[in-house]
Amino acid sequence: MAVHDLVAVCKPLDTNSLYCNLLQCSHFADTSIAAWQGEELLGFISGYHLPEQPDTLFIWQVAVSEKGRGQGLATRMLMSLLGRSNCRTTRYLQTTITPDNAASWALFNGLAEKLEAQSHVSMAYDRDKHFGGRHDSEKLLRVGPFKQPDQA
Repeated sequence: MAVHDLVAVCKPLDTNSLYCNLLQCSHFADTSIAAWQGEELLGFISGYHLPEQPDTLFIWQVAVSEKGRGQGLATRMLMSLLGRSNCRTTRYLQTTITPDNAASWALFNGLAEKLEAQSHVSMAYDRDKHFGGRHDSEKLLRVGPFKQPDQA
């Protein structure tokens, strides 16, 4: 429930069903991360390894509360995820971002710099073709190849 509530206040993120958030926290627990301060959820990142590209971690959502912003929390959570044993063979990170989401572009471009990796942007999902005009287009950002943070 805490993840669902956090995502709801982190505009412009799309909210998912409570059940979807439960699956993110259970089925994808190894590739997701939560940052707590006491009983308060400050940040949550959900991700998964692409079935056809097991060396690629796809980041589904990054949510950071107002209280957690401006402290590099999202970057620290991403680096922690990449440092996990189940991500030892991860060499690429992918995510989709709307063109106007400046905070996400800054986060992932900064991560690419920190990992000393290249980034490549292409079209992922078109507003009209994929979303029937009801959602902004999403660009695919691919970062990598990179060495694991603990191996860099």
